[in-house]
This record gives sequence, structure tokens and C-alpha cells, in this order.
Amino acid sequence: MTQSLRDGPRRLFHFTPLRYPGGKAKLAAYVKEIICTNKLCDGEYVEPYAGGAAIALELLFQEYVSQIRINDVSRHVYAFWKSVLDDTEELCRLVKNTRLSVPSWDRQKRIFANPADHDDTQLGFATFFLNRTNRSGILNGGIIGGRDQAGEWKIDARYNVPELIFRIESIAKMKSRIRLTRCDAISFLRRGLPQWPKKTLLYLDPPYYNQGTTTTGLRIMRRLPRLWPPRWMVIPGLCLTTTFAKFGNCIPGIAASSTTSAIQRVNNGPGER
Repeated sequence: MTQSLRDGPRRLFHFTPLRYPGGKAKLAAYVKEIICTNKLCDGEYVEPYAGGAAIALELLFQEYVSQIRINDVSRHVYAFWKSVLDDTEELCRLVKNTRLSVPSWDRQKRIFANPADHDDTQLGFATFFLNRTNRSGILNGGIIGGRDQAGEWKIDARYNVPELIFRIESIAKMKSRIRLTRCDAISFLRRGLPQWPKKTLLYLDPPYYNQGTTTTGLRIMRRLPRLWPPRWMVIPGLCLTTTFAKFGNCIPGIAASSTTSAIQRVNNGPGER
């Protein structure tokens, strides 16, 4: 009897195919507790700054939410997710057949640097390839192992083809429950907030955080009270230690501020994990 027959259907343990610098997957357990505590199960989950979408995918695959909305203004990131959902077979073919070598890395780097010359699948794969073969997944970073491949780790260190294809195909099977957009965050929120159901959790994590302030984040926070917001939370900077004053329509137990950088347990709200 084969391993697969003994163990049953294969399961996902890591949900996103991307390695994302500053990724928030470690907060998934905390977000699940927020969803359960606030009776948001089977609702929608929205990320204006999706990036690797690790939390969104985990919530979807584990059936905490019925639908996810992922948005990213970066064409590179959008192109990757679009190719996952709409050109799955070709993307998986590229993942499987592209040689892991420095010349291949150079070719993908050129595609990444010239997005206007390439379609979404080509650009999406280049983004994926660099993400999996660069140090720490940084798209503008250096190649793992260096150009001479003399390091302890080589270019293929984070490129497990069967596992990555399995993740991509698994996500594609869920495409009817995934909404993908490419907008700046304020336009995305302005259009979406009046339409999304009340049973919606909005995760805001502006990427331009710098010493407690972020121009984009401040603009968003100031606009939220003027719109009809669902329940929402803000976690810029991934700092979980600073208390901040109540602002807008926060989840019960979560405090938020336009000028600070954390969430933490207050009153009887869920604590960090």
C-alpha cells in the first residue's frame, strides 16, 4: 500500500506558495481567535495589502471564512495571483520545467524588471521564481548561494517543485471563493466598504510603516470612520506590545490608533498567540 493510500488525501500545511518578507502567517492563530470570539465565522476576510496572503489562505482552507478578497497594487504580486487562479496549468508547467540555474535567474530578473513587455503569467512566474530563489524571498535581493553558488545553500534550497505545485493547484481549486483585485488601498476600501457584508473582517497592514507613522496608513485610518466599515483591525509593523486608544469600529477587545503600531489584548478581547 502506498503512503498516500495509507495516510489518505494529501493535506496542505503551508498555504501560500510565496515566501514573504515580514509575512504574517504566524498571526493566523490570533486572527482565528478574533473571528471565533466576534462571531465572524463563515463571513468574509479582506486584505487591501495581500502580499503572500498567508493568513487569508489559511482561513479559507480551514473554513473559518466563506470568501477572501485579496488586493495588491503591485502588478508583480497581482500577476502572480492572477496566474495562480486563471492560468494554473501554464504556471505549474513553468514551475516544473524552468531550470534552477543562475542563467535562468538572470532571465527571470530581466522579465521582472520589464513588466510592460510581458503578460501576467510570465511576470507572475518571474515574481514567484525570484521570491523562491532570492535570500529571504526579497524580490530585489541576491540569489541564494551567490552567483558562483559557493554558499552552503544553493539556488534550489527553497524550491520544492512538487510541494509548490500542490499549493498552487490547491489554491486554484478554491478560485470561486477568492476575489482578486489590483487597486490602491484607499480606492479599494472606498469601493468595497459600502458593499461588503457586515460579517467581514478587514485586515489593514500598510507597508510604508516608519517609526510609528505611515502616510498611507494615516489616510486610510482617517477615512474609515466616514465610510460604513465592517469589523476591522489594524496591525502595521507587526509589533504586538503597544497599547493604543480606541479608534473607529474596532473589533471588541481590539484597540487601534492612527499613529501607533500594534494590537494587544485589552478588556476581555483575545490575546496574542
